[in-house]
Amino acid sequence: MKEGGRKQGAPSPCAACKLLRRRCAQDCVFAPYFPADEPQKFANVHKVFGASNVNKMLQELPVHQRGDAVSSMVYEANARVRDPVYGCVGAISSLQQQIDALQTQLALAQAEVVHLRVRQTATLSNHGLSPASPSNSGSPSSRLMGSQMKPMFDMDMVDHTSLGESMWSC
Repeated sequence: MKEGGRKQGAPSPCAACKLLRRRCAQDCVFAPYFPADEPQKFANVHKVFGASNVNKMLQELPVHQRGDAVSSMVYEANARVRDPVYGCVGAISSLQQQIDALQTQLALAQAEVVHLRVRQTATLSNHGLSPASPSNSGSPSSRLMGSQMKPMFDMDMVDHTSLGESMWSC
């Protein structure tokens, strides 16, 4: 039977008590959140926040909020171990830069689509067709005519010299 992440009768100290080299009490505040088989989880939290501060934070919180608090502390501690200066903020900043770059690429792609549609409309009007004309509606007769005509949308219509770099390169 398990209680607080430990077996009754053969108490195994939680990762926190094992690292702190102390006896793990039955009511240990760390035991439910730092099991013995995940020692690095508490080691990082202890390194960043300190065991005493974590203990105080957990005891001040209602039991139903402690799991979320521990998850947040573990996330921040792992981020601080990877990036001691910026921690989570560094990861957030990096993701924001990626979003900005992708939004720029999306705007360029959308602008290229508009440009190609304008060129296609101009090409259609030069052939005496309008984009919504019955001969271009997809009816069986227009399909027969379309098979005899030059394709309206061709990659030759794209001016590759004005694009510079490929918009898909990162």
